[in-house]
Amino acid sequence: MFDLVLRGGWVLDGTCAPAFRADVGVTSGQIAAVGRLDAASAGTVLNAADRYVVPGFIDAHAHADAAVLEPSVQLAALRQGVTTLILGQDGLSYAPATPATLAFVTRYFAAINGRHPALGDGAVSVAELLATWRGTTALNTAFLVPHGTVRFSVLGGAVRPPERDELTAMRRLVERGLAEGAVGVSTGLEYLPGRYADVTEVAEVCQPVAEAGLPYVTHMRGYGAAAATGFAEARAIGAAAGVAVHISHYHGPGAALLSMVDDARSSGLDITFDSYPYLRSCTILAMAALPRWLDDTDLDRTVDALSDPTNRRRVIDGLNPDLLTRITLAHVPDPDDGQQWSWSEGCRLIDAAAEAGVPAGELLVDLLVHTRLAASAVIEAPPSTDEESMRALLRHPAHMAGSDGIYVGGHPHPRGWGAFARLLGRHVRELGDWTWEQAAAHLASHPARRFGLVDRGIIRPGLAADLAVIDPVKVADRADYASPRVLAVGVDDVIVNGVPVLRDGRLTGRLAGAPLTPHSGG
Repeated sequence: MFDLVLRGGWVLDGTCAPAFRADVGVTSGQIAAVGRLDAASAGTVLNAADRYVVPGFIDAHAHADAAVLEPSVQLAALRQGVTTLILGQDGLSYAPATPATLAFVTRYFAAINGRHPALGDGAVSVAELLATWRGTTALNTAFLVPHGTVRFSVLGGAVRPPERDELTAMRRLVERGLAEGAVGVSTGLEYLPGRYADVTEVAEVCQPVAEAGLPYVTHMRGYGAAAATGFAEARAIGAAAGVAVHISHYHGPGAALLSMVDDARSSGLDITFDSYPYLRSCTILAMAALPRWLDDTDLDRTVDALSDPTNRRRVIDGLNPDLLTRITLAHVPDPDDGQQWSWSEGCRLIDAAAEAGVPAGELLVDLLVHTRLAASAVIEAPPSTDEESMRALLRHPAHMAGSDGIYVGGHPHPRGWGAFARLLGRHVRELGDWTWEQAAAHLASHPARRFGLVDRGIIRPGLAADLAVIDPVKVADRADYASPRVLAVGVDDVIVNGVPVLRDGRLTGRLAGAPLTPHSGG
């Protein structure tokens, strides 16, 4: 007698072993049996005939720290077979935070993570943040201690290296976060205040991570043509701290990027990376466009500086004309002053500027001032990132998938609704970049191993029952840049912690997700 049986599917167990036909029996949230279970009875039987049964996919990079509580976001992930999100990315999230830090992170990253509905205005620990994801969502979560949040909690917006006692305080916050269940540390070295950190500082806070056998996850200081600089810094941090390194949303010239990975791995550095199958990125507009001389964690001071006519002209004159042509506006909230700007969401910046009757640079600065830096943009990749480079990264054995999904805004990037389905439909079925067996490894067992989720990522008796049923003929993404919130197809049944959370393509309403901790898995 089982709680649930998936009957007659082809099992891709996550080990790269050939698919085999088997039933999967689930009891008390765990996989209890894999094989011929013809005589078994169960409270629930799901017919998986002619479909693949795979371990639930793990999104190695998602910005759903608040959005994971939204049913529409849960549905978007589950319809791609994703059962676990790795959160706390890019060095910025809601914990461990003082009240001032929480206010800064919430505002600075408003276009990325939004406001967490279950947090007030007080201090937040990692344990308290993880508790907001227990019994409240259909998805599992895992959390990286964000270095930028830690730094601001200790140093505020100071533009200097930490003193020894401050560095000790930062390290203790990381240690406490790990003790409360975090699966590593992240940095965002192109964002504030992570931009102020150096190798010595990051290596110091990563030492407890190394001791725990967990990864250092980095949004590097440079990508594309600047990836060599960012990679060299990540490699130096890994060597100094003795920590495994994981590079977020790795993109740029494929041959050069993979050569750096192979060289680092051959030297003994444990390094992996994630990527998504698109040639456009998405980020806060201020980070992408503003010059470094305007860097300031006092966001009101930055807005005031942009409002000064002399500074405004200096900024506009210094904007990269090529960048302006590659920007599509994703999130443009209407300000409190009564002006309307949200009409521009989904428009190319140059088209919105033409509609407004002003030059593109003028409109960009206007948007930043009137939204008080809360705007975001989808940005076309430069020529250094092309289709073949992206496909070469996917095929590398150190790769795993991260959607980099952002769910804020009227016209977000489609990757949160389609990245994993696109990998299956286009890159497995159509292009053959992976076999189906390899796909299960890249999307499930690789990230489970990287983040210490030892009871996930493989279909084997005794492990957690996170399972998805995929139609290999139908699975595909439907979201695109014009219509980014369209659900994927081909994944209709998903199990999280032994509980059906998606049946016939619809949410069941059962909130079986849990915050996962390393080495124990839950």
